[in-house]
Amino acid sequence: MIFLKSTMALFCLSIFTFSFSLTIFLLLNSTTPQTQSPTKPCNDDPYKQLNLVLNPNGTIIRQSKPTTPPSLDPTLPILSKDLMINQSKATWARIYLPHKALDHTSNKLPLIIFFHGGGFIFLSAASTIFHEFCFNMANNVVAVVVSVEYRLAPEHRLPAAYEDAVEALHWIKTNQSDDWLRNHVDYSKVFLMGSSAGGNIAYNAGLRVATVEDVEDEVSKMIKGLILIQPFFSGTHRTRSEIKLANDPHLLLCNNDALWELSLPVGVDRDHEYCNPTVRDNVVRLKRVREIGWWVLVTDCDGDPLVDRSIGLVRVIEENRVNVVGHFTKGGYHGVQDSEPLKAKELYGVIKTFILSLPNHNME
Repeated sequence: MIFLKSTMALFCLSIFTFSFSLTIFLLLNSTTPQTQSPTKPCNDDPYKQLNLVLNPNGTIIRQSKPTTPPSLDPTLPILSKDLMINQSKATWARIYLPHKALDHTSNKLPLIIFFHGGGFIFLSAASTIFHEFCFNMANNVVAVVVSVEYRLAPEHRLPAAYEDAVEALHWIKTNQSDDWLRNHVDYSKVFLMGSSAGGNIAYNAGLRVATVEDVEDEVSKMIKGLILIQPFFSGTHRTRSEIKLANDPHLLLCNNDALWELSLPVGVDRDHEYCNPTVRDNVVRLKRVREIGWWVLVTDCDGDPLVDRSIGLVRVIEENRVNVVGHFTKGGYHGVQDSEPLKAKELYGVIKTFILSLPNHNME
């Protein structure tokens, strides 16, 4: 496997020009056959493959994972609280606010709307790994973070998560009752962000918002861009990284397929538009993203089985003349930022540089 190191150093938007240097590793096609250990056989039952228990009434029993409550402890650098979005759907948001913002109400902060990972099936905005990630991101990036709790598959298959995400965006835009959102957010600097399945949600929810035909809709206008961290995509054709890393314990190919089987609408394959961003419907919708001037950041590493998907996504976005930044590093694995604090801190630096490097206006 060969990687090429290059530097993207000049972005231009309207009359504003600025420099933003980064390292991007692009996977080159190689004629050298890939070697891999034999792929372990998958369980034909996706529920058993993922250690899920399907009850007769259709509900699912998942293995429990640690959760962390929000905290208004004044000794912490970041305050957090939970607010209900839609009680009938049990969707809510956890908001993170840098404590020092309370003393500087005139200095409003960027807003990062975050969607957690978990293959659409597992985990929560209250999961400890995501609470800590968002807490530290708010502190390092110096931003308000809203982490959205969305409905999970297979009880609620896609597009349920996208619908919840779009509803959350409208809720944030119209929420005048919460003083944190009202007093401390710069609504000209709003970013949709997600890791893994959350990256997929941020992308697909973004496309939905971007292509809405209601001229009075203001949600797309408040969004500055998308931040996609190891976004969870797939397709019926295997990529080289998926084949090479089929037995990677952080994202087994068998688990990858099972997650999609239980998340996609019944009867469709992995070339569905929710799963494969290179299909025609998604590409057509990128035209609107270009027109409204969003920027897109895609990050990944060559130890992630999905890295070829991420590189392909950058290429498709770039081919459609949408402003895109690809940041690819060596080593790592899927979800590395959730397990290694140093990698998370490096990622926060990339995100902060991306946000601060963009012009202070949106294209109409």
